[in-house]
Amino acid sequence: MRLTDIKTKILLDSLYTKYNIKESSKDPVWNLNVLPSESDIEIAAFIISCYSYGSVTQINSFVGKVFDFSGYGLYDFVKSFGRPRRERAVKRNFAYRFNTTMDFILLLEAIKITVREYGSLKNLFLEGYDKSHPNIIPALEKFTKYLRGSVTGSKTFGYLVPDASDGSACKRLNLFLRWMVRKDNVDYGLWSGEIDKSKLLMPVDIHVYRQSQKLKLVKRKTCDLKYAVELTEKLKEFDPDDPVKYDFALCHLGMEA
Repeated sequence: MRLTDIKTKILLDSLYTKYNIKESSKDPVWNLNVLPSESDIEIAAFIISCYSYGSVTQINSFVGKVFDFSGYGLYDFVKSFGRPRRERAVKRNFAYRFNTTMDFILLLEAIKITVREYGSLKNLFLEGYDKSHPNIIPALEKFTKYLRGSVTGSKTFGYLVPDASDGSACKRLNLFLRWMVRKDNVDYGLWSGEIDKSKLLMPVDIHVYRQSQKLKLVKRKTCDLKYAVELTEKLKEFDPDDPVKYDFALCHLGMEA
């Protein structure tokens, strides 16, 4: 390993230690702490990750609005989501930045269809997962294809659940998978027994992108899925079994810059 890489690894490991503590920030992941069961956490984590764009204050405010509407029993709420609740959602107005209230309703309905068909989001994801694959991209493509195909009627729903086969970085989807597969003081690891965390991809947002460029971890300039793959492969040099552990640290390093 080159001297510059050794220095970068020392920096990233120290940042991981610094930020890998309970409530080290106002990150949206902490909203999951109030939920009563793993099935509720899984569904809430997916909803929160879909809306994890914009400022942390905006995201947390929206999550609070969702919990106020649904209560903390997200699994039962979504599984029984129907016309009366649909109408109440319209009246409450769940528009958020680029997404409409109808997008929120369609997301709940897509999750409902998935839960009724597969029992959980995890079971749907496992349909496309194969430990022989180099990473989770094939599983993610099947996962998003099913969710997107289960609802119609919105031009902006794709911003909540992007098509993993179109080459975009899929930051929020990879963030959700990080929460579900990894397990430490930040991530919940509800899927850790079935999915190898070394197969995960870095959730690349603007903060991670800028810091990875500053640290010269990636040569590619376009922030897309290939960028996420290249960054993840570089971080495997520092931790081959758990490269995505550096996401929370890189992100918060960027937020504080």
